[in-house]
Amino acid sequence: MPSVMGLLEKRERAARQRVEALQAELREAEALWERFVIARETVSEVLAEPRCGDDVQPIAVAGEESMRVTAAVPGSVVPHWKEGLASSVLAPDYQRIMNALAGGSGTHEEAMDCRQLAAILGLEPVPAKVEGVRSKAKRLAARGWLAEERPGLFSLSAGRADGS
Repeated sequence: MPSVMGLLEKRERAARQRVEALQAELREAEALWERFVIARETVSEVLAEPRCGDDVQPIAVAGEESMRVTAAVPGSVVPHWKEGLASSVLAPDYQRIMNALAGGSGTHEEAMDCRQLAAILGLEPVPAKVEGVRSKAKRLAARGWLAEERPGLFSLSAGRADGS
C-alpha cells in the first residue's frame, strides 16, 4: 500500500507537469497573438498611406470633356467602353484578351472561342483556365469592349476593330 506522502508527491508531479504544459501553450498563444497584432497594425499603416496610383492623368475622350481614369491594376473594375477609350485602362488580364483578339487571327470578322483564347494566352486548356477566360470575355462583352456573336464566340466589337 502506497504511503500518503508518496501519493501527494505523485499528484504534485502531475500537477507541475500540467502547469508546465499549459505555460508552454500560453507562450505559443501569446506569440501568435502578437503576430496578429503586428499584422493588423502593419495593414492599418499601409491602408492609411496614400496610394502611388492616385496621381491620375486625365484621359481625353473624343467629343467629351476630359475624364480621369485610374491606372489599371489586377482586379480593377472593367469600365464601359466609350469612343476613344483605349484598352490601356483595362486590367492586365483583360488587356491580354483584347490583344489576343486584335492579333492576326482575331479580327472583327473572325471570332474566337475561349479555348482558343486560353491557348493564345499561354494557359493550359483545362476547364478552370478556360472558364476564367470565359468570365473575363463575358465581362468585356457586357461592357462593350467585345462582341459575342454566338454563345462562347468573341471578337472585337465593331467600334473596337482597330484594337486600341
